Amino acid sequence: MESKAGGPVKSRADLGAERRRGRAAEKLRENLARRKQQVRARRAGQADETDGLPAAKTDES
Repeated sequence: MESKAGGPVKSRADLGAERRRGRAAEKLRENLARRKQQVRARRAGQADETDGLPAAKTDES
């Protein structure tokens, strides 16, 4: 079966898989950009910028 645009019709599973791949690719790009920024900061001698929760304190257990 073909769509009106002339391409094959995709099933819901195919569309879901395509969306998941797109989200995963976006996350990988974000991760790569964050790692590159960390490397640049380390070379410049600056502290890493953190996103999310701060590290746990181990000395005040």
